[in-house]
Amino acid sequence: MSKTMVVIIGGGATGTGILRDLSMRGIKAVLIEQRDIAHGASSHFHGLLHSGGRYAVKDPQSARECIAENAILRRIAKFCVEETEGFFIRTPGDGEAFERQWVEACGDLGIPAQPVSVQEARRLEPGLTSGALAVYRVPDAAIDGFRLCWQNVASARTYGGEVRTYSEVITIHQDGSRVSGVTIKNSISGESESISCDFIVNAAGSWVGKVAHLAGINLPIKPDRGTLVAFNHRFTNRVFNRLRSPSDGDIFVPHGSITILGTTSVTTDEPDDTRPRTTEALELLKIGSEMVEDLGSYRLLRVFTGTRPLYCRGADKGGREITRGYAILDHEADGLKGFVSIVGGKLTTYRLMAEKVSDWVCEKTGNQSVCQTAEEPLLTEPSPELMEKAQVFFPAYGARLAAGRLGADFASVVDQMQQYPEKKELICECELVTQAEVEMVAADTTSCNLNDIRRRTRMGMGTCQGAFCGLRAIGVVASEHLIPGKDVTDLLTEFLEARWHGIRPILWGNQLREVELQRGIYQALLNVDGAKCDVGK
Repeated sequence: MSKTMVVIIGGGATGTGILRDLSMRGIKAVLIEQRDIAHGASSHFHGLLHSGGRYAVKDPQSARECIAENAILRRIAKFCVEETEGFFIRTPGDGEAFERQWVEACGDLGIPAQPVSVQEARRLEPGLTSGALAVYRVPDAAIDGFRLCWQNVASARTYGGEVRTYSEVITIHQDGSRVSGVTIKNSISGESESISCDFIVNAAGSWVGKVAHLAGINLPIKPDRGTLVAFNHRFTNRVFNRLRSPSDGDIFVPHGSITILGTTSVTTDEPDDTRPRTTEALELLKIGSEMVEDLGSYRLLRVFTGTRPLYCRGADKGGREITRGYAILDHEADGLKGFVSIVGGKLTTYRLMAEKVSDWVCEKTGNQSVCQTAEEPLLTEPSPELMEKAQVFFPAYGARLAAGRLGADFASVVDQMQQYPEKKELICECELVTQAEVEMVAADTTSCNLNDIRRRTRMGMGTCQGAFCGLRAIGVVASEHLIPGKDVTDLLTEFLEARWHGIRPILWGNQLREVELQRGIYQALLNVDGAKCDVGK
């Protein structure tokens, strides 16, 4: 049985943020994640780094936290943030009274909201509807949830933090009235392991209620489904928000070469209810066209769905009626010492949430260390010498992208390409991912399949949705024996199925043509479906 001070359950932004904070304060901690890092809401969202404007009228406390954390994350997580800024746009369907209320609220909360003439806004963003009635500029930005979580993990590891992925907590052990440890089961090997600890932090997102239930505690969590659409075009360089009370289909967020439209809000009973539906995509497109008139002319890339971990307080009805604020629940009040749950919140405020939970642990342990996560960057800026060296091996701006994805491993990847020039070959042309990078990520103990590599590198998230890079990646993995114990065909099929999950609901137009190309490559040419067939039978 291994021993640690704190077990953190949940590998999203909040959980990885807590691991980093505790590790920096010298507290030994192990993070347990049932699948891969950033598996839940921290990757299945629109990628908006909130200015607070969206919540200024209805949820001022959340808005105040968002604008403060927005400034912090721009400093400490700049490799994850694209400083796009944002527009709040009033259309003919939005009330003038709400506009006045919103402007006043932003002023009270210290959220910069600068009016921009519609003519100037359309000059800056030609895709903006000609029917816009008012536009305001705010400090919104885009943020990469995958990268943010992994950079928190990388930073935590330098301070001694540990991570176990594909490990589900199946038992919470108690010694009288306090926690004493957990038993986890590895979903890949099937093996179980017990970890002794003094504290358990339940940061499991939409699964937080299920984890609490293992300790005999009931939490009023209402998972909330949110579906989003990704387009194969960056048709806006700024975040677009509808200037109205938060509703469906009122946010466009640019990410790299694509744009994401979101989101819906539907209460569900299951945190795993993440199958996107065609009807949801069509409804989002209908609403989104009120801000971008020619929306129907752009190729859809995929649809994806996540669940928000909303904490229902008393009379809350669910969905958008529930605050996006967070709560820290010390379960000593429920008769169990050493067990705490963090519920609600937003990715924009993850660092603040992690700080407050870590403060709770430090108070219980008598640790006097002060939080440093708002000051110390997640990644150290690569030296000019290293970047100059890397430019030889990466195309265009690819070196900067790789540095942000790899962090401390970036120098090793550059050395590998210098020693073995063939490793500079691109595996994913859409996201400029090299062979050396795939090999480096695959060698990590948390990489158990191609989708794990995808989430770390963005391989397969671009235009072709894995049609070409899937085959290249599996060739590297197989030839270098990077994921032992797994059948090559199974690895490839699993990767393609994950892409198909988000493509299936939008099979029309250019996306349907793309799917037929992919089917031709993998089914007709490579016979992936029949690869294991015994032709003698």
